[in-house]
Amino acid sequence: MTTASRQRLTGKQKAAALLIALGPELSAQVLKHLKEDDMERLTLEVVSMEKMSEELKDEVLEECYTTALARNFITSGGVEYARDMLTQAVGRQKAEEIIARMATIRRPHPFDFIKETDPAQLVSFIQNEHPQTIALILSHLPANQAASILSSLSAEQQADVAIRIAVMDRTPPEVVASVEDVLKKKLSTVLSQDYTSVGGTEFLVKVLSNVDRGTEKGILETLEEVSPELAEEVRKLMFVFEDIISLDDRSLQRVLREVDSKDLSVALKGSSEQLKNHIFKNLSSRAAEMLRDEIAVSGPVKLRTVEEAQQRIVNIIRRLEDAEEIVVSRGEEDVVV
Repeated sequence: MTTASRQRLTGKQKAAALLIALGPELSAQVLKHLKEDDMERLTLEVVSMEKMSEELKDEVLEECYTTALARNFITSGGVEYARDMLTQAVGRQKAEEIIARMATIRRPHPFDFIKETDPAQLVSFIQNEHPQTIALILSHLPANQAASILSSLSAEQQADVAIRIAVMDRTPPEVVASVEDVLKKKLSTVLSQDYTSVGGTEFLVKVLSNVDRGTEKGILETLEEVSPELAEEVRKLMFVFEDIISLDDRSLQRVLREVDSKDLSVALKGSSEQLKNHIFKNLSSRAAEMLRDEIAVSGPVKLRTVEEAQQRIVNIIRRLEDAEEIVVSRGEEDVVV
């Protein structure tokens, strides 16, 4: 990946871009291994990243591959072994870039988020800052990036900032944190590019369709808190267990023929009476009575067990919908006539 391309995205945006590049099925598997907070932040990032060029997608995948390769080599035989192996695999220059990148990502540094911002964009945001502030920022950047930014300043600023960098010793952590925080806010609107549509809401729905029920539920609840409008848009595009109430009788009867009776009794634990009654009326009298008895006599069930049973039923519904054997209504646009 070229330096210019990498600087288009923050670390979080790169992670979201990687999920998009991997596709919904693989992305779903990746999300299962993340902490809940990280998963929610990445989900929101995927939704906001609606456009990305094919070139950038390839570069994100390449960086992921070479970084994984480097970590494997380092684990196997240390940094020097990794350098030798990477040199054979991708050439000396690329190998040195990867090793240097690995060294920096192992520990967080002040202004790390700037290192992935285009220098030209950064200049427009800091050129009117006090020379001491600019000097502080540049002192925390890689030399080549700092040089690029310094060259873009006016001649008068260049000399002043350069002198301040030269005499700078130690800066109190609270001052660094304060400057970093202000700059983060100023850069929050940066990185709007004209790319091809790839991520967005529809991609998120595909990902959520492949994760477990607990993950899906957690993300939807978070979206509901952060952006009710976005949550509603996602729900309109996907089917969750509670949406069984919206299935017409013919479709529900078709679904029930596929569902294991034990899964159904477990999945209905804690469900609304309205949903239960909708299912009971679409079973034969004997089957409905047996289901009621099974729900009544069964003991406490772990929430995860209930969610897994619900997910299996939802998967059946989605499969039947894809095969056009049932109709799933999603708002006024899908009214059946």
